Amino acid sequence: MNLIHKQRTFFPSLINNYFNQEWDFKTPNYNSLPAVNIKELDTHFDIHLAVPGMKKSDFEIEVDNGLLSISSSTTNKDSAVEEFTRHEFSFNSFKRTFTIPESVDPAKVDACYSNGVLQISLPKRKEALPQPKKVIKIR
Repeated sequence: MNLIHKQRTFFPSLINNYFNQEWDFKTPNYNSLPAVNIKELDTHFDIHLAVPGMKKSDFEIEVDNGLLSISSSTTNKDSAVEEFTRHEFSFNSFKRTFTIPESVDPAKVDACYSNGVLQISLPKRKEALPQPKKVIKIR
């Protein structure tokens, strides 16, 4: 037994059917920047980029004039050959640029790529590291 009677009219269902269809438009994906997590620790900064499905050779990382640039110019070569019924993901080019603080030693920047995450370590200069407490004795 239904307590609420659903009224179906022709006009609203026609509009719902029109707007709820899955249209297959070939629009470019402008939101192709990878997600980034940045963490500051006592001795260094950690930057993690979520970039699954890529290889180490796909990335270019540069440090110049206080800027860290991470880029990839990889494209999905398979999509040109294969015709998909539905195509939602692709490997687009991207470039992310970050201003790095003066406390970072650019000569010691290190990067590692594993399990779809690009990890970049930015070590701090010796002068920027936290100094231990100095206990002063009273004479």
